[in-house]
Amino acid sequence: MKAAVLIGIGRIEVMDVPNPEIINDTDVLVRVKAVGVCGSDVHYYRTGRIGSLVVKSPFIMGHEMAGVVEQVGKGVTRVKTGQKVAIEPSVSCGTCDQCRIGRVNTCRNTLFLGTPEQMQGCLCEYVVMPEKCCFPVNDKTSFEQATLSEPLSIGIYTVERSDPPRDANVAILGFGPIGISVLIAIRATNAIDAGNIYITDRVHERLNYSKKFDVKWCGNPDTVNVVEKISEFEPLLLDIVYECSGSVDAMQQAVQLLKPGGLLVLVGIPETDDVIFPIHELRRKEITILNIRRQAHCTQKAIDLIEKKKIDVDWMITHKFSLEETQKAFDLVANYKDGVIKAFVCP
Repeated sequence: MKAAVLIGIGRIEVMDVPNPEIINDTDVLVRVKAVGVCGSDVHYYRTGRIGSLVVKSPFIMGHEMAGVVEQVGKGVTRVKTGQKVAIEPSVSCGTCDQCRIGRVNTCRNTLFLGTPEQMQGCLCEYVVMPEKCCFPVNDKTSFEQATLSEPLSIGIYTVERSDPPRDANVAILGFGPIGISVLIAIRATNAIDAGNIYITDRVHERLNYSKKFDVKWCGNPDTVNVVEKISEFEPLLLDIVYECSGSVDAMQQAVQLLKPGGLLVLVGIPETDDVIFPIHELRRKEITILNIRRQAHCTQKAIDLIEKKKIDVDWMITHKFSLEETQKAFDLVANYKDGVIKAFVCP
């Protein structure tokens, strides 16, 4: 089969690789139809690593995907051949202490699609996944919509974990697909209906889209002092800040924006290994920090929101590329070109 293979920093080549095969009775062979280019994929593309996860080339990236079931193991009952499916990229063991208490996202033995030393990714023609990771979607749902269930599930999980008061005043720093998913989840579930929401991002087109959601204010941190501007609206400062960009500067802004007793929710993935926080400001304000690790048990919730038309995700689908154009797709996303929100590679 054909695969887009990372052969070095910033270098992707389409080449022939062996077809994956069904080994276990619960395996499902899926023909890949759409792959979303995620910020974490871009980290591997630009730096070759995320923390201790270091790429050893050649490596196939990609974890946001949807496709069609081509073949199933003899023990599979969840899906059938020819069915359209969205994929949950995390394969949890189901037996460790974390899995037993429902924390599949912190499974001790997790394998994640497109992660070094765990699993090759889905920027290719076929993948094999356990049936528990395959979620049927209806025929009216496009492959791109189904793929968006992955980042949307993270947004839903983030809102559930942060449990905002209905009158909370919050900021979302970074309005890429994950920040967008957090805001979609807030609005779709009416988690906040009386408070104000503030948005920041460096891409002008994304800020324009944020206005669809009746936000109080949106702005570019490169052109305006975010802390000063939001403080004009909220002199007592904010209850929650969702940091969705992975930017160290945004994390510093988040601490300044929070009121005493506020909650800092770290969702974005930094490129650096270490982040320095103003510890005395954190201490004096008694700020709580909540880290978000992917998601748990929210994939079906995301699919339901899409299929029941409770949310509109089509506007997030801004660019599509063929498998042969994967390098072009990654360059676009890595450099925030052409107002990109979500780029897809469609083998």
